Amino acid sequence: MSTKQTLSFQAEVAQLLHLVTHSLYSNQEIFLRELISNASDACDKLRFEGLNNSALFEDAPNLEVRVTFDKAAKTLTITDNGIGMSQQEAIDHLGTIAKSGTKDFMGRLSGDQKADAQLIGQFGVGFYSGFIVADKITVESRRAGLKADEGVRWISGGTGDFEVETITRAQRGTSIILHLRDDAEEYLNAWKLKQVIAKYSDHISLPILMEKEEWKDGELINPNDENGGRQPGGMVKTGEWETINKASALWTRPKKDITEEQYAEFYKTISHDHEAPLTWAHNRVEGNTEYTQLLYIPAKAPFDLWNRDKKAGVKLYVKRVFIMDDAEALMPTYLRFVKGVIDSADLPLNVSRELLQESRDVRAIREGSTKRVLSMLEDLAKHDKHDTAAGADGVTDVVDADDKAKEGKYTAFYAEFGAVLKEGLGEDFGNRERLAKLLRFASTSSDAVTVGFADYKARMKEGQEAIYYITADTLAAAKNSPQLEVFKKKGIEVLLMTDRVDEWALNYLHEFDGTPLQSVAKGAVDLGTLQDEAEKKAAEEAAEAFKPVLAKLKEALKDKAEDVRVTTRLVDSPACLVVQDDGMSTQLARMLKQAGQQAPETKPVLEVNAEHALVKKLDGSVHFHDLAHILFDQALLAEGGLPEDPAAYVKRVNALLV
Repeated sequence: MSTKQTLSFQAEVAQLLHLVTHSLYSNQEIFLRELISNASDACDKLRFEGLNNSALFEDAPNLEVRVTFDKAAKTLTITDNGIGMSQQEAIDHLGTIAKSGTKDFMGRLSGDQKADAQLIGQFGVGFYSGFIVADKITVESRRAGLKADEGVRWISGGTGDFEVETITRAQRGTSIILHLRDDAEEYLNAWKLKQVIAKYSDHISLPILMEKEEWKDGELINPNDENGGRQPGGMVKTGEWETINKASALWTRPKKDITEEQYAEFYKTISHDHEAPLTWAHNRVEGNTEYTQLLYIPAKAPFDLWNRDKKAGVKLYVKRVFIMDDAEALMPTYLRFVKGVIDSADLPLNVSRELLQESRDVRAIREGSTKRVLSMLEDLAKHDKHDTAAGADGVTDVVDADDKAKEGKYTAFYAEFGAVLKEGLGEDFGNRERLAKLLRFASTSSDAVTVGFADYKARMKEGQEAIYYITADTLAAAKNSPQLEVFKKKGIEVLLMTDRVDEWALNYLHEFDGTPLQSVAKGAVDLGTLQDEAEKKAAEEAAEAFKPVLAKLKEALKDKAEDVRVTTRLVDSPACLVVQDDGMSTQLARMLKQAGQQAPETKPVLEVNAEHALVKKLDGSVHFHDLAHILFDQALLAEGGLPEDPAAYVKRVNALLV
């Protein structure tokens, strides 16, 4: 019994279809890549499910994808004999986007065609890309294992709704029939289709078949006269099928046989990114654990990079059989941006996500792959700014083309993924030193995020015993922090850290190459030998003379400040806030509260500049209490915080102004 129903698309799908049908893709032909890629996935899924249930193969054990066209009907059909869909699956898969973060993605679409096309490229639209060339799509499918009369037909014009009905379909799998628009008739041509498939889908490990065609002369105009001319000839289908792709998985081929274009196209297929990758590594690893890895570092961060719960990871194959997407056990979370394929020779074919967590082979693959990614990054970092200046002997280095191509790539990578890389300091103890060398920051010497710890160390002043840094919400807040004043005066470089993750990550990194890291906002400032004796003596005398005022300040601010002390770190500002050496910074406490998490109640230390006119004014002032609170609140404002009671702060300032 055939049942027909009309259903509405999920709102996000309708919005996405509107974008796609208005040809956001400047590159129209990628629809074929997406649909063949989906067909290949459907065959991979059948192969995987068939490991435990060989009956699913029915009477057709050879998996394949067929591409056919009908010029008269103006249709192009992509058929696979993979897992297929039941009626409910067709409704779920083709009417909704199950991807996490879809709403966030939709919210970021701006209506600027070029920018939106890039976003869509990062999101990957799979099946819906068919609407780039078709004004109607018919999908006919039957899930492997279901009866012939449990097939489904799904039809939509790509607007607000779609129709679903039950059909009888003898063969399992799916046919996608594209009813082509007038401006897409070039795809009703075998030569054009072969060209597009060779470009995008050559690496698909299944055979992609098309019907052979041969030239047939037209009929004689006058059957009795050979020289009287003929009707126009044309290409005629022969009924035979031929494989038009190489049908061997790209990563299994020797490196020398693969072009850069093929590597880049393979990346685009597995990542649904429309930009070429930044770099990649293709290796066969032998030893106790044998596997092939083809790993890519993207050029751009996906929109959901910060969603740590999103499934990420590489594709896992075992002996060329697809096992799963997003095998997160093969790559640490802080490298979740890496795309690629790992094909193991040792894992069992029925490996599950749970088994992956415990397998010794998986641990070896994970460690090997992590090291490989770090090596790729180290190589990019090494060539980031190649010095072509003449050497001591007057001979200029000759930069080869490969090195030249890598220039600036690490800076580009770091701008997209640097903050995620820092998570590794807390997650990957074994590679912490390698990661520390890959980190880059702005500093008081450079606004660009290009200063590594090694660069900083090489420039340290004689007698300087620590690498100094400050964390803040923005570069401007870091650069203008009162805590930097004495460092600027002495010409000491300070690293400016403005990523949200910095504060957390630096809990796991206390030194670099034997030199301790010191926050300029923690503990008392001790510049050691960089502070001359006269300065130290003057500071001690000022502190002594200031004792009575300090005692009154501590009393006035006892609810806000843990302590009040005279400082040597300030030059132009009256006061600043610091925390004790082992305390949580006010910035981290603020971030935790914003994220709705519990932060321990820590009171900061108020440090005052005894030489500042405002601080000198405190002594004997009738407004002592108000001035003390203004001093504290201003110090809080200077580091990006807000007074607990902004209205009271404004009232106090106004009272003193009039």
